[in-house]
Amino acid sequence: MPATSLADPDATPSSQDSGGPESCAVAVDALREPPNGYRIVGEDVAVPDREVLEAHESEKPDPAARLFAKWGLVVRAGAVVDLRVASGWEDKARLGWGSPAEPAANVQVRACAADDDQSQWLAFVGGTWVAQPACLPLIIRSSGQTVQVRLGIGVACDA
Repeated sequence: MPATSLADPDATPSSQDSGGPESCAVAVDALREPPNGYRIVGEDVAVPDREVLEAHESEKPDPAARLFAKWGLVVRAGAVVDLRVASGWEDKARLGWGSPAEPAANVQVRACAADDDQSQWLAFVGGTWVAQPACLPLIIRSSGQTVQVRLGIGVACDA
C-alpha cells in the first residue's frame, strides 16, 4: 500500500466535518522515531503498514461511522498536518484523533513541540470510521507535499 504523490488532488479540503486534536496535550506519547509496524508517508506522518486494520461496530449514529478501526496517528513534532478522506468518500468514512476523537471528514493536527530534545514524533489516539469495510484513500498534506495513502479498513487493499 504505497503512498502516491499527488500534484493537486482537490486542492481545497472538504468543508464537511472538520476536526482533530484540540490541543497538543492530547498527544499520548513522544517518540524518537515512528514505532515498528508504521511507515512514513510524505515527510511528516506515519501510518500503520498492516495490510488490514481490524474494524468493529462503533455505535455512532452517523452511517459513515458504522465501523471503527483504532490506530494511532504519528506526526513529526512541529509539523502542521491536514488529513482528509479522498473526494467521493465524504459520505462513507470519517477520521478522528484526540480526546475524545470525534469523527470528521477532515482533520488538522497543529504544530506541536515534543516534550524533550530526543523526541521527533508525537502519537495521537484515534482512528478511522467507515460505513462498511473498505480500502480507504486518505489525502495527507504537510510541508508543501500532498500524498494519497490507502488503508485497508476491515479488508485488504488490492495491490
